[in-house]
Amino acid sequence: MSPPILSLALPSETGRVLSIQSHTVQGYVGNKSAVFPLQLLGYDVDPINSVQFSNHTGYPTFKGQVLNGQELWDLIEGLEANDLLFYTHLLTGYIGSVSFLETVLQVVNKLRSVNPKLMYVCDPVMGDEGKLYIPQELVSVYRERVVPVASMLTPNQFEAELLTGFRITSERDGLEACNILHAAGPSKVVITSVHIGESLLLIGSHKKSEGQPLEQFKIVIAKIPAYFTGTGDLMTALLLGWSNKYPDNLDRASELAVSSLQALLRRTINDYKSAGFDPQSSSLEIRLIQSQEDIRNPQVNYKAEKYT
Repeated sequence: MSPPILSLALPSETGRVLSIQSHTVQGYVGNKSAVFPLQLLGYDVDPINSVQFSNHTGYPTFKGQVLNGQELWDLIEGLEANDLLFYTHLLTGYIGSVSFLETVLQVVNKLRSVNPKLMYVCDPVMGDEGKLYIPQELVSVYRERVVPVASMLTPNQFEAELLTGFRITSERDGLEACNILHAAGPSKVVITSVHIGESLLLIGSHKKSEGQPLEQFKIVIAKIPAYFTGTGDLMTALLLGWSNKYPDNLDRASELAVSSLQALLRRTINDYKSAGFDPQSSSLEIRLIQSQEDIRNPQVNYKAEKYT
């Protein structure tokens, strides 16, 4: 008789996450940015690497391999053959092709056939600040097929506009975009960065049940004059981690996630300065390992303000 899989036989109080994201040998983006923080928060995390690159694509060169849809499905079938497909959460980030995204949708269905309560946390990585990172044809697949099956959605401002067809130029617009996304499917929506004038905001919205008013809030975030890689992947992982611990308090979960991320970014800036490097001159690799305590036990320096 084979020994039991302890993450199934004695599951953690938090959950078991399947994370389908990119992987870099060096640096912290995709799964490298998401898996470790979730483990620190008590989750069993099984990563599937949609790509394996030497480093992120912002470097002058990179090399590596790309997983295709059939190869992803082979891994799922291998897990299924050994009764290993019970997950409480599915997490996805950057996806570069329609065929791979189609397979992810099959994975959602397969996982929900095993656990109908599966929470699908989707970071719909499509672009930022008006620039598209993905082929145009993926946008409609996200809008029409992915959004309806997601439990939590974490777009940035540009991605929320792409998904809703609604321009966000005010806080009220941000809330309306959340309303449109709720109507399409997900009960939790967090627009992770909204630029309104000189302000940078997170806007969150929780639809607890039909007929109940939405719980909506904002968090004003300090602008840091630098560009970092991996922060979106980390933010979505933190939102998954904390929102599962506070399932009825998305505002509290967002406070903890934002506070963790901002502490990590400040440490990253300070460490680059200590190394004699101007942090405004290039994109920066985040100091994830050095920020473990900020992930486990963040000081909540960013507070949510509820909309009424």
